[in-house]
Amino acid sequence: MNTFRPFSLVLVFLACVVSVVTAGTNKKPENPPPVVPSNAPLEPGMIPCGNLIYAGNRSSVCFADKFLTDAAGATTVKVEKRFRAVRLDADNLFDLPFCVFSGEDAFTLTERERKNLRHYLLNGGFLLSSPSCSNEAWDKSLRKELELALPEYKLNKIPMTHPVFSVLNKIDTLKCKNGNTALLEGLEVNGRLVMIHSKEGLNDVGNAKGCCCCGGNEILKSAAVNVNILTYVLLY
Repeated sequence: MNTFRPFSLVLVFLACVVSVVTAGTNKKPENPPPVVPSNAPLEPGMIPCGNLIYAGNRSSVCFADKFLTDAAGATTVKVEKRFRAVRLDADNLFDLPFCVFSGEDAFTLTERERKNLRHYLLNGGFLLSSPSCSNEAWDKSLRKELELALPEYKLNKIPMTHPVFSVLNKIDTLKCKNGNTALLEGLEVNGRLVMIHSKEGLNDVGNAKGCCCCGGNEILKSAAVNVNILTYVLLY
């Protein structure tokens, strides 16, 4: 008759521990908590800037708002120093003249969001868009949604001689982390830039709190570029 040796008990115990640990790691990640829109009242004389919530609960934590503080310090522009989270399908979107649009992975907007996107850009609003970590799937989805919402308008390369690159900081070239250079793209309506997009990161992730994004092939000194964009939008 075989005897049950003491080390067999140890092996059984270790097997149970491994099973529990493995089961824990195989759990699917929980859905992220809902992004809550800002409900703070507008401050008289202050320019609010939004961070879009779209496609249900999609938004960005990886677009730093430090450039708002930089712009306020370098100019007389009275701009709020923190983004307001705002839904793309909400009416109060039109209270914010400047918004950032960012995120990762493919997405699809609702019909209401597309209508608001079109109305916002054709009636004085401005979007600064760039995918987190230079995410190609997000960039592709953005271009598809622009074609659906504004089929008669196209993104075009912005030459480095454009005033947006000299309105405050003199920027001669857009150097990227991987060593290449980039060009921004713009959407123009009746001679006015209503949107600037970069497929390479303009997110300034080093100053984005709570962001685990590496930045991808981020444009270096992107905060200075964003300061110029904000200043240009508010002055022109």
